Amino acid sequence: MTTTDPTALTDDALREQVRAKYAQAATQTGSCCSPAVATTDEDGSQVFGAALYDAGEAADAGDAAVNASLGCGMPTAVADLHDGETVLDLGSGAGADVLISARRVAPGGRAIGLDMTDEMLEVARKNAHEAGVQNVEFVKGYLEDIPLSDATVDVVISNCVINLAGDKHQVLAEAARVLRPGGRFAVSDVIADPGMDDATKRDMQQWTGCVAGALTRAEFEDALAAAGLVDVEITETHRVHEHASSAIIRANKPAR
Repeated sequence: MTTTDPTALTDDALREQVRAKYAQAATQTGSCCSPAVATTDEDGSQVFGAALYDAGEAADAGDAAVNASLGCGMPTAVADLHDGETVLDLGSGAGADVLISARRVAPGGRAIGLDMTDEMLEVARKNAHEAGVQNVEFVKGYLEDIPLSDATVDVVISNCVINLAGDKHQVLAEAARVLRPGGRFAVSDVIADPGMDDATKRDMQQWTGCVAGALTRAEFEDALAAAGLVDVEITETHRVHEHASSAIIRANKPAR
C-alpha cells in the first residue's frame, strides 16, 4: 500500500498521481511487464478491461484498442447512438469506446476522445489509424475543464474515469455544459457502497484502481441533479471490489 493519502491531496496533486499511473499503463501496453493498473478483483475475476466487451463491440474497435482498455463496462452499448451525432468520451484512454462510437455515428457524425495523458493520446491515435477510422478526434484536456464550446455534443460517454477525478461535481457540470439540449449522458463508472472503510478511501492504489474515489449511488444522483441533468438511472452491473460495484449511469439534459 502506498503511503500517499489521496484524501489529503489537492485536486491538482491527485490529478498528477492519476496521470502518472495511466501514463505508465499506456507505455506498458503489449509488454510482458505487470500491468500498472489491476484488472481483476481480490478473487482474480476479470472486472475491468477487454473481457467486458462482447464480440461485436470488440470488432468495431479493433483488438489493439480493446486489449488496452481499463474500463469497467461498455457505455456504447447503452448510449443509443445514431448516425450524424457527435459523441464525447471523457477519459478516452486507448480509444476503444471512441472507435466504437465513431462507427456507430458514421457517416455524418464524429467521436471525440478527451484525455489528459500524452502517452494515452499517442496510443489512441495509433489505434484509430490502424483501425482505419477517420471520423475521430483525440484532444488533450481535463475533465474538469473540457476544451469544447457549450452545447456542442449530443452524447457524453465515459468508461470508469469520473471516479478518478478530484472534483466530480465540476466534471458533471462540464459534461452538462457541452451537451446540447436534449443530449444524453451515458457512462460506465464505479459506485461505492455507503459503508466503504476509511482504509480503502485513503489508499492511493485503490484510488488509481478506480475504487477509493467513487461516489455512492446517492452522491452520484445528487451530483447529476446539481449539474442540471434529469431522468437519472443507475443500474449496477457487477462487483469490482468488496466495497464497490460497476454501474451504468444515464441521464438527460432537458430539451429547450
